[in-house]
Amino acid sequence: MKKFYYITLLMMIAGNGLFAQLSSTGLPVKYEELTVPLFTQALDEAAKTCIIPLGIIEKHGNHLPLGTDLINIRSTAVKAALQEYVVVFPEYYFGQINEARHQPGTISYSPELIWKMMEETLDELSRNGFAKIMLVNGHGGNNWLNYFCMSLLHKNKNYAVYVYDLPDDSIYPEAVKKLTKSQNTGGHGAEFETSSMMANRPDLVHTEAIVEESGANLQRLKGLDAYTGIWWYARYPNHYNTGATVATAELGKAIVDAEVADLARVIKQVKNDTATLPLQEEFYKQSAEPGKTPQNIK
Repeated sequence: MKKFYYITLLMMIAGNGLFAQLSSTGLPVKYEELTVPLFTQALDEAAKTCIIPLGIIEKHGNHLPLGTDLINIRSTAVKAALQEYVVVFPEYYFGQINEARHQPGTISYSPELIWKMMEETLDELSRNGFAKIMLVNGHGGNNWLNYFCMSLLHKNKNYAVYVYDLPDDSIYPEAVKKLTKSQNTGGHGAEFETSSMMANRPDLVHTEAIVEESGANLQRLKGLDAYTGIWWYARYPNHYNTGATVATAELGKAIVDAEVADLARVIKQVKNDTATLPLQEEFYKQSAEPGKTPQNIK
């Protein structure tokens, strides 16, 4: 009986990711679990590619943890890395979340700090040998990432940055569509996000708390066709977008499997990419002396 208890306990610990998750190469995929000798092996195996899973610390209704974005995106990243080996950086929560500053638990840094933190993190990864870095975004409010990526062309970098954003519905198979019950699938804390957490960390989902607050769109800026930064708060002051009541672990697994497969596909593309870095270097050289830039390149 005691032996059965210990085996069950070990299985639970392993299921919660407390043991190193090793790829088929025998290497851990998590950056922090690599030893120094394994780190150099991982660089070669990953084709000098690292991915940073980006989430945020914010309210996700009353039924999901503050770190929902982080938990879901790093789980997806780790599972994808087990399929297509790459090094996965620790959970990264230095992002844009000004729209939730009024809610308890929100960690919101200044725009200047999140920009500097990101650039210095990338520079440090480059200093340690990585030449390709993927920013894998798990938070809808991190819409600054593409501009950040473009801004790196302002000064020479010896690494390339790729942004992989939240996928659209086209990646989901028919099984996901059949299991989906609400129209508001991708809303904040709604059916998809809650279902994914049920698949990744069911112990952190409090289904009894789903109906404690309204997630209805209040439409307090209805009729305004211009963008304003207060738009999300105007719609969802409770920082929750309804739809979680129909979430299921079965749907969550189907969603996660599809997202993992898509991310693994893109990781392989990035690892095999031989065009971006040479083109970037060519661009830097021409930018230094634009008067000498060849015209009408074909």
